[in-house]
Amino acid sequence: MMLVSRHLGLQPYEPIWQAMQRFTDTRKPETADEIWFLQHFPVYTQGMAGKPEHILNPGDVPVVAIDRGGQVTYHGPGQLVGYVMLDVARRQLAPRQLVSLLEKALIELLSFWKIEAYARQDAPGIYIENRKIASLGLRIRRNASYHGLALNIDMDLAPFYGINPCGFKDIAMTQLKEFVPDISLQQVEYLLSSILMKELGNAY
Repeated sequence: MMLVSRHLGLQPYEPIWQAMQRFTDTRKPETADEIWFLQHFPVYTQGMAGKPEHILNPGDVPVVAIDRGGQVTYHGPGQLVGYVMLDVARRQLAPRQLVSLLEKALIELLSFWKIEAYARQDAPGIYIENRKIASLGLRIRRNASYHGLALNIDMDLAPFYGINPCGFKDIAMTQLKEFVPDISLQQVEYLLSSILMKELGNAY
């Protein structure tokens, strides 16, 4: 079963979101699965369960209401986003299994730099020392997934103070640069791509 990895650079949010929807709505049983890796220009995205009170002070950053699960988060340059567009029925993956697979991939990635990271059942995402470094949010439609993960690498974290990230008031954010000062986003992107291609190659 074919899995395609695409590397799209820095992109505005809404056209990519619309492209994910089109890909999902027009895919056929034989369509190859894809993972898109990219960064976004600054944007807050509010999930379907999002509550307005979690958007505290957005300033000049646009807020886009979208169709993934979860609450509000922030995307910006220096954050690696991975959108996983999989035929989950074909791969026999339940939503929770796919979330666990993404969590495992991120934990494996961070272990490359000897960083101990972990997932939390009460607050989805990946954490280091009680600080959140990655967010997860998916949508399943027509037996296929889209949206995915966002990993903070080397970015301006200040916009996270304009929201309650993922609806939690007391979650502090962190990024990989704090642990690996000379980190390269491209290095992380290709390493995560390799891990996900391996994990999803085994996900049948």
